[in-house]
Amino acid sequence: MTSQPTIESRSKLELSDARVAVQSDIAAARLTAILERLDVYPAIAREVAEHLVDANLSGVESHGVMRILQYADQYRAGHLRARAQPVFQTMETGAHEVDGQGGIGIPAMRLAYDESCRIAETNGMSAIAIRNVGHTGRHGFFADQAAQKGFLTIMTGGGNRQQWRQVAPYGGIKAMLPTNPWCMGAPGGAQGSNVLDFATSKIAGGWIYAARSAGALLPEGCVIDRLGNPTRDPEDYFNGGAILPSGEHKGFALALMSELIGEAMLGPVTLECHWLLVCIDTRRFRASQPMQEAAEDILAELRDCPPAPGFARVEIPGERERAQRVEAHESLAVPARTWKQIETLAASLGA
Repeated sequence: MTSQPTIESRSKLELSDARVAVQSDIAAARLTAILERLDVYPAIAREVAEHLVDANLSGVESHGVMRILQYADQYRAGHLRARAQPVFQTMETGAHEVDGQGGIGIPAMRLAYDESCRIAETNGMSAIAIRNVGHTGRHGFFADQAAQKGFLTIMTGGGNRQQWRQVAPYGGIKAMLPTNPWCMGAPGGAQGSNVLDFATSKIAGGWIYAARSAGALLPEGCVIDRLGNPTRDPEDYFNGGAILPSGEHKGFALALMSELIGEAMLGPVTLECHWLLVCIDTRRFRASQPMQEAAEDILAELRDCPPAPGFARVEIPGERERAQRVEAHESLAVPARTWKQIETLAASLGA
């Protein structure tokens, strides 16, 4: 690990101090050790650690290694069950679900995507509910893997707004809804699958936690304080502020649909929120090769669009994260303050 203030990082944070370069294997080992000391099963600890590291390498800092600080607090507070393993099951109604058993949601989400692809390969499509889970990680990771196998996936989550009031509805100033994400993945062109993965808020909640951890400022136009005034200080959010909906009324509408699916359809939420994953085998509609060629025609035309002022080029969803991962060369650019907190946490646990 070395201190390098000029490390390249696609980040929404404006830092006041340096970043440090941490090799991915070192970061994964440190996070795994922390989780194991919190009594998490070794295999799950390793899976969660590697998922967080991959998020940083892919340029998604909001879902990266800084999350270990949040997870540790949740385990110690009893919010998450350390000795939990997700279970796939078929309900009496014939519906499928993954029950996370009150544990961290990353292995539960991986299981849901695995099972949804398996069922869709046989039946053409599938729908799976994911319940009783903690934080489920970077959904684009799972959607990318499914798309590479030829599956179109659509996933959203919502519910439990009483506990996770983060986003103000369009036209309001009070936090009322969670960030209720949507994620879609589809087989793409010559450069791989295409994935969109976004919160229905102007900024994911993880970026606010990341800014607080790093002592950084948030982007403009994303957060308001408790009086409805624009702010870049993450503490204003924690002191009664709110995140604004992405795309104004459009983001609010998407968040509302997620909330209705997550709670009205799937029932009372037991932990963080409920998720619904729909999976379609695209090969039932068109063979893989002509589909890829058609997709590449579309994507190549968009990449060739002249860039607007301030942009180097037009980027395609999903391709950016893969390119960032290659450019990272297995090195994470972590805010120095955040990595120090992780080291302190590890030391306090004897990890």
